[in-house]
Amino acid sequence: MHFGSLNGLRCFCILAVLWHHAPAWTNMDDPLRLWQSGFLGVDFFFVLSGFLITTLLLREEDRNGNFSVKGFYWRRCLRIIPVYFLVVSTLGFYYIGIEGQTEYLGILPFYYLFLSNFLASDIPMLGPTWSLSVEEQFYLVWPLLLLFAPRKYILHILAGLITLNVLAVTGALGSIGIKPLEFPPLVIEMFTATYAPLFIGSGLAIFLHNKAGFETLRQIFGQKYSAPLMFLLLLAVVNYRPPDVTGWPNLVIHFTMAACLASIVIREDHALRSVFAFRPIARVGQISYGIYLYHLIGLHIVVVGLSKVGWQGSWSIFVLYSLVSFVIAELSFRYYETPFLNLRHRRK
Repeated sequence: MHFGSLNGLRCFCILAVLWHHAPAWTNMDDPLRLWQSGFLGVDFFFVLSGFLITTLLLREEDRNGNFSVKGFYWRRCLRIIPVYFLVVSTLGFYYIGIEGQTEYLGILPFYYLFLSNFLASDIPMLGPTWSLSVEEQFYLVWPLLLLFAPRKYILHILAGLITLNVLAVTGALGSIGIKPLEFPPLVIEMFTATYAPLFIGSGLAIFLHNKAGFETLRQIFGQKYSAPLMFLLLLAVVNYRPPDVTGWPNLVIHFTMAACLASIVIREDHALRSVFAFRPIARVGQISYGIYLYHLIGLHIVVVGLSKVGWQGSWSIFVLYSLVSFVIAELSFRYYETPFLNLRHRRK
């Protein structure tokens, strides 16, 4: 299965993340809300991930009569764990072993357990790993739910989970006595960007996998110019969002992201195809996972390097650290990640 525009979409998601962590927008005088919204690139990654994982499972089920949970976990481990453990181990060794910051010893094991989204503090440059923990927790539960829950109720279950997520992040569950659980250094609670976009992406996959659902969405999102219209709508929604997107504002953004995704997967020859399929853009999207994990290292290298020569240009930092992150991720993908990825189709 291949969706020709998804790597291009990943490219724009990772560029949003790189922009969010760069100093350029923080130095603007009264920047547009859009420039302050790079963090939503992670949310779009979540919508995309939920859609793609669920589509893969459903299509495997169509081919074989069922999907292999063991095979799913094998493929996910090969994709996620090698580079993730490399970055966690390298930074853990640097700060604890070289810098002597032994206070991080107590929290390091939770990164390997994919629980960093519940840590009250972070090892420097490992802050973005919270999103990997959210995804891994989703991967642990969702295939089993899809396998054993009555299929006719699965969209209802997703709707319930999304509603529960919104209630949790808005603090509404506190009114009935459900409070965060504290097991230092962990605090088990929901926060603004969590599982809802993954569930929304999964719901889109289920809807499109159904013939009647596909035809319904095709009438809306399957027109040639649906894609540019949906992405313009997303830009408008993001630019005019409230300062705090917790809860329902975030939900509106996530559903708009799902609409954008539908507009580029229902038909391959959509009006933005040439942009998303442009080879350099698609390549950046292909290595975006590595870019995400390495980018704060790239930012650190550039900031330290420029400070030594007295350069302080915020735009220069954004461009240079993006390029450094791309180079590190490209080398990692070619020479470290690919050998693991080549093991995906071995019989397990």
